[in-house]
Amino acid sequence: MPDSHTSMFSAAVLAVILAAALVVCGCTQPQEGGPQAHGQRIESLSITGSTTVLPVAQAAADAYMNTRGDVDIRVSGGGSSVGIQSVGEGTADIGMSSRDLKSEEKARYPGLVATVIGNDGIAVIVHPSNSVGPLSLDQVKGVYQGSFTNWKELGGPDLEIVVVGRDSASGTREFFHEKVMQKEDFVRTQLEKNSNGAVKQTVMQTPGAIGYVGLGYVDATTRAIPIMVSGSPVEPSVEHVLSGKYPIARPLLMVTKGEASGPAKEYLAFLTGPSGQAILVEEGFVPLA
Repeated sequence: MPDSHTSMFSAAVLAVILAAALVVCGCTQPQEGGPQAHGQRIESLSITGSTTVLPVAQAAADAYMNTRGDVDIRVSGGGSSVGIQSVGEGTADIGMSSRDLKSEEKARYPGLVATVIGNDGIAVIVHPSNSVGPLSLDQVKGVYQGSFTNWKELGGPDLEIVVVGRDSASGTREFFHEKVMQKEDFVRTQLEKNSNGAVKQTVMQTPGAIGYVGLGYVDATTRAIPIMVSGSPVEPSVEHVLSGKYPIARPLLMVTKGEASGPAKEYLAFLTGPSGQAILVEEGFVPLA
């Protein structure tokens, strides 16, 4: 039979073990205001869609996250149709679009709300070595229909025309098809690219190529063709889009399912506010009037 000293020692050891267990259990519970609770408060925001809008959305997301450490924003491309569908089906919070919503999209996804964040001009671009002069919208349409096959037919060099456009998911293609093509078919030999960047790269590397891109993608690696309007050439520029002189211009949209709320609402407010509009201008697009 154990003596009293042994019993007292065992009781003391048991007390220590129980106390340690209580301390360990207590440490596994998140404390109010502690790191785990703070981690749970980080809200995510997914944005997808138009590659035209993408650089603006990404730059604005980076700037916004610098001011809000509790929001994680992820931006991806895919085209305007992908962005609208993703929002409609609930797999993204915001869809970027460089065209208006189609009637069938409104019918399929009731309650979609489009917020205009800025404007854009679509520039018709050629290789820097191409000396062709200003073109009318009818001439551009003719090129994309295949009516013209050599640049010399338009006053340019004796060089075969390589038609470059966008794929079917592109909002830029949709707008170009409606505004320039008057909803008539593109030439079957058109090379279809999945982004503004891919169009620009192809034109930059192909002396006979012609393409179309958002205004923010115009730089010295290609040459933007002036468009003839009422007998005068009009360069694709922010100034001419703002004044309404440039004929191939459209709004840039952010689409949500219902009115935006929470982080989405705050992000859109940032994007349409002074800081966001400054980013839009830096990226080569046209701010809200």
